[in-house]
Amino acid sequence: MTVLADWQIRAHCEQDQMIWPFRSQLLNPASLDVVIGTQIMIETPDSPELLRLDISSKTEEDPWLMLPGEFLLAETEEQFNLPPTIAAQFVLKSSRAREGYENALAGWADPGFNNSRLTLELKNLRQHHPLPIFPGLRIGQMVFFKMQPPAMDYSRTGRYNGHAHVMPSAG
Repeated sequence: MTVLADWQIRAHCEQDQMIWPFRSQLLNPASLDVVIGTQIMIETPDSPELLRLDISSKTEEDPWLMLPGEFLLAETEEQFNLPPTIAAQFVLKSSRAREGYENALAGWADPGFNNSRLTLELKNLRQHHPLPIFPGLRIGQMVFFKMQPPAMDYSRTGRYNGHAHVMPSAG
């Protein structure tokens, strides 16, 4: 496997719509930043099932606050349409890790992951202060890998394709 460079990521996004929306200002030398979308899922004392919340009205000035020790699922704003020759890995931005965000490292996207937003498993590691969550927050980056020959296509085998919003575990 080979890591894609910025110009290769740009070409796949502009020609193949691998990521939508594609914003060139989010390109890094070997990755593409992703941002928080409008839906999250949180734990409540009333049920073991996670509660879906719309945070589309939240902003940097008036964010949803993730309390110390709290776990939540968040979606990326970006939708993915990975071709059968490209896989991707979500990596938390180092600036977010230094602020106290943690990611459960479950952000692998197989070749063929398509028509879906990535679901992120986030936790506030801070002990005394909440962390802001709002649409557009640069939370992490995707590193893309070229695979040769093409792998088994996730679009035929995957459980999380075609999900327009954050999703809980499918088992």
